[in-house]
Amino acid sequence: MSEYLLETREITKEFPAAGKKTVHAVSGVSLQIREGETLGLVGESGCGKSTLGRLMIRTLKPTSGEVWYRRQNITAMKDKAFLLMRKEMQLIFQDPYASLDPRMTVRDLVAEPIETWKLCPNREAVTEKVKELLNAVGVPEEFLYRYPHQFSGGQRQRIGIARAIAAEPAFIVCDEPVSALDVSVQNQILNLLKELKISRKLTYLFISHDLSVVRYLADRVCIMFLGKICELGPTEEVYRHPKHPYTRFLLDAVPEPDPSLRGKEIRLLKGEPPSPADPPSGCSFRTRCPYATERCATEEPALREIGNVQAACHYAEGIQE
Repeated sequence: MSEYLLETREITKEFPAAGKKTVHAVSGVSLQIREGETLGLVGESGCGKSTLGRLMIRTLKPTSGEVWYRRQNITAMKDKAFLLMRKEMQLIFQDPYASLDPRMTVRDLVAEPIETWKLCPNREAVTEKVKELLNAVGVPEEFLYRYPHQFSGGQRQRIGIARAIAAEPAFIVCDEPVSALDVSVQNQILNLLKELKISRKLTYLFISHDLSVVRYLADRVCIMFLGKICELGPTEEVYRHPKHPYTRFLLDAVPEPDPSLRGKEIRLLKGEPPSPADPPSGCSFRTRCPYATERCATEEPALREIGNVQAACHYAEGIQE
């Protein structure tokens, strides 16, 4: 019996590209998420984070591999059978301006999943449920019949969150839900997500390119580069003692509000990320890694245990400072 709420097993997603090439968006990722935890998924734009999140909730179908949810292989399910499970898996979108239908009122936007899953007996009960959800996310119920364009970005994202929790899900993919918001509003939304996780017993996959945001919210963190996992482990362990060179470069780039660190040399990644349509041989990070050797060009490093962290680097133990 699995101890995980959700598990991917060697999941791969490829897309056709121009010139008979193939974009390797996600390449053989095996990942587990425990019930009640927040797993942070971090990496540069184009590394496959959002694709992996959508594979987990089957809004994308994998090229190969499996996704298991509550000990059931959802990749092998027929569409009709999976629909019975769909309400448990929801998505909070990145862009609060584009994710809400501008022709629908707030009442109808939040009511749609309630009505789809017949969670209330009649229209009046649905409206009361919508009011309850709006109160839970901090949107006054007197705004019930307003339209999305009448709200700020932070308010729209709160409405999007209300819609996501309306079907009473267990697992939510948060796809960069604060990246389009001002910093002060980001903090409010992050605190809201924390509160909802506890009060509604939710499990999150939290996707972001912002390491400081992930540190605040996540129990564990997974670092991705070019469709593969570089490092995975408890958040504080990864942040304090990173094992993979890529993780170390990402952490070096995070601004530190400490005057004593003024003038500290920041190690920056050089060069452009390789194309997912033409990935390097061996280690996908080697073309940007200062520690790369000939072995890195010929042998792909396996994701292996190093203490209580997993890292995919041949020399992870030898390059620690």
